[in-house]
Amino acid sequence: MKYRTVAVTTAATLAATALLTGCGSSDDTGDEQAASGPASLTYWAWAPGLDKVADIWNKGPGKEAGITVTVKKQASGDDLVTKIITAAKANKAPDLVQAEYQTLPTLVSNDVLADISEEAGDAKSQFADGIWQQTTLGSDALYALPQDSGPLMFYYRQDLFKQYGLTVPTTWEEFAETARALKKKAPDKDLTTFSSNDSGLFAGLSQQAGAKWWTTGDDKWKVAIDDPATQKVADFWGGLVKEGAIDNQPMYTPAWNKALNTGKQVAWVSAVWAPGTLTTAAPETKGKWAMAPLPQWTAGENVTGSWGGSSTAVTNDSKNKKAAATFAKWLNTDPTALAALVKEGGIYPAATAAQTGGALSQAPDYFSNQPDFYTEAAKIAQGTAPASWGPNVNVAYTAFKDNFAQAAKNKSDFGTALTAMQDATVSDLKKQGFGVSE
Repeated sequence: MKYRTVAVTTAATLAATALLTGCGSSDDTGDEQAASGPASLTYWAWAPGLDKVADIWNKGPGKEAGITVTVKKQASGDDLVTKIITAAKANKAPDLVQAEYQTLPTLVSNDVLADISEEAGDAKSQFADGIWQQTTLGSDALYALPQDSGPLMFYYRQDLFKQYGLTVPTTWEEFAETARALKKKAPDKDLTTFSSNDSGLFAGLSQQAGAKWWTTGDDKWKVAIDDPATQKVADFWGGLVKEGAIDNQPMYTPAWNKALNTGKQVAWVSAVWAPGTLTTAAPETKGKWAMAPLPQWTAGENVTGSWGGSSTAVTNDSKNKKAAATFAKWLNTDPTALAALVKEGGIYPAATAAQTGGALSQAPDYFSNQPDFYTEAAKIAQGTAPASWGPNVNVAYTAFKDNFAQAAKNKSDFGTALTAMQDATVSDLKKQGFGVSE
């Protein structure tokens, strides 16, 4: 079969489903098995503490249903994607796998993941629409259940904003004005930096602006990484770098840590998990930061993008799909399971009911000066924009790093880098044999 595709728009659902059905190679007899046991399931995952959460299941609802889950720790990222695809080709994939949202189209197009909409589709109301859409790929199918999310937010040094008379920006126009104002008052400081190392952040910022990088139609993929929304984001950040209003150095380096810790960089566009990073990167500034909504392109809106997040998926190789889907639903919607995920794994749950109260009733220790941290975070998360992922996100991300690194270093046109990212992604899809519409 030459073209393998997956629905990422409702209009493409029927055609894409037919293609995927034609590609199926696994034995589906397990679909008829009831959720009640006995069943022994294997779960490949990387999040810390998942084995302890599985123990709660095994000793409680799992024991009653006769379903036992064993967590096998894996590396995260592309390594796990490669490993699971290789295992699936040999019909030896585990029953369950932890999958980042952006990898789902790759796994579905390789016929790795099962549709669990019948078993778990009624959980939709427990998640923000933009998060749920990432597990359905915009179709009527459900390829995973959301586990954790990373809504984008704006972090800033309260003390330094006060010292330099800065106002927390609510729009991107105000953000640019704030960056320029700080430079005039303190030339040795930067509001923030543009990091060419962080493809996921750029993707999230583009989502907020309305970007849809991959869509399908007529059994073909359409790539629009250089669409107007993303061009707007690239031009905005490229312009600030070119004029020297912000720094152009990558994040997650010793130099970046020092800039945060010493106050050379006074703000950071990041996700809800930022407190953990700041704890190690800038330990001397504990209690001096605050969190606010991401600046908006249109004043008064509440739209944010995502940086990170993962889901729990059931594979086509599982002989106990219904049992696996039952566990996946419990893991990501049951109050006891969600509390354990927060406590043992330190995640920010995708389920909206678990985003405040319980384990998240208190602010992160680093943000003890902002007691309503998680209450505000939950409001922001409700505005998470949908994301459109494709089967070669890894290629697009690599192209981003290569081309934007040069543009940031040279303070040259980010639009040219974006075009190169688009071209590399389209070229790779064609090389893999996917149908691509121009």
